[in-house]
Amino acid sequence: MNQVVFKDLGIKDYKEAWDFQNELFQGIIDIKLANRGRDIEQETPNYFLFTEHPPVYTLGKSGDLSNLLLNQQQLEQKGISFFKSNRGGDITFHGPQQIVGYPILNLESFKPDIRWYMRSLEEVIIRTIAHYGLTGVRSDGETGVWLDVGTPFARKICALGVRTSRWVTMHGFALNVNTNLGYFDHIIPCGIRGKAVTSIEAELNRKIPLEEVKSLILENFEVVFEAELTSESKTQ
Repeated sequence: MNQVVFKDLGIKDYKEAWDFQNELFQGIIDIKLANRGRDIEQETPNYFLFTEHPPVYTLGKSGDLSNLLLNQQQLEQKGISFFKSNRGGDITFHGPQQIVGYPILNLESFKPDIRWYMRSLEEVIIRTIAHYGLTGVRSDGETGVWLDVGTPFARKICALGVRTSRWVTMHGFALNVNTNLGYFDHIIPCGIRGKAVTSIEAELNRKIPLEEVKSLILENFEVVFEAELTSESKTQ
């Protein structure tokens, strides 16, 4: 069973969290490169980070800037940051009361299959929101976790966007818990027109304790990825 170090970064500026991710990500890659030709290989670590970001829009490397409906002045007036990211996917929003999860894993220790990895991340969230009576599903050709796919009321509750290099992952998912959904009015979320965004709060019409949802995600992550999370924070 793979060991994964869990860290909850709390509220963290997007760029600061990105830099920290990249440091861990590059560290794993460096170990893998150094292991080439060695008789005894150094074990690569794995990490799973939680964070919340101050309001920020991020655009994936293949994203379309026209899906951001505000100019720089309007962003500043609303107190929203903007970053072009190196993850996959288009544009999304991160903000308070949203759980952002960044698994930084060596997939060669799990399963070297990007499709499996993405579906596994979705499965963690599907199991998590099922605790609240919500039936999360996948939508063909659209990553993330959705509700009521195939109906006029299809809406996304969790966005996914990752980067991989040498089978090492970074970036991850953003689950809307008590997120202010008004921020999504200023973008075309994930570049998908005509489909709404929702949150656990919006679906249940009540606030949900963020720490409760975090605990469920961690439990489901261990099951789906057949991993053991190691951190004092996990039980606090």
